[in-house]
Amino acid sequence: MGIDERTLTGERGDLAQTLGAHRDFLTFTARDLTDEQAATRTTVSELTVGGIIKHVTAVERQWARFITDGPSATGTDWHDPAVLQAHADSFRMLPGETLAGLIGDYRAVAAATDDLLATVPDLDASQPLPAAPWYEPGTRWSARRVLLHVIAETAQHAGHADIIRESLDGAKTMG
Repeated sequence: MGIDERTLTGERGDLAQTLGAHRDFLTFTARDLTDEQAATRTTVSELTVGGIIKHVTAVERQWARFITDGPSATGTDWHDPAVLQAHADSFRMLPGETLAGLIGDYRAVAAATDDLLATVPDLDASQPLPAAPWYEPGTRWSARRVLLHVIAETAQHAGHADIIRESLDGAKTMG
């Protein structure tokens, strides 16, 4: 999606290759879907293939900004109804959104993250996590830890998308 993983070596190359592979699994899962199919729920959850791509895009964008800008990039008032609605909307395709548009946005975010991975001066540089009920106060994450989190989130949601896709039309990402 972004940089050619082969241009990076060592740890950065491994991170880029692993993140790239999971991004590819996710976008491959959406191949040949119509916008209607991409917005279709096939399980009891609210998740759809298009909504998952939209959510993973937002998460990757936010965590990449965290690496450079710190907790202000992710700080959110989780008691604000508008924030809660925006978070819920990050999981679904809204009227006017298209699968092609969501994938295009994902590719742009991926390229920016890949550029950040290639240029961030120190993977050990850390930022304090924002105040949130699910973070231990005073916890810090390094750029490396953030990238590992993005990889884990992408892989987890690629699996969700694969289940949804198989329920739609029997197609699988692998196998």
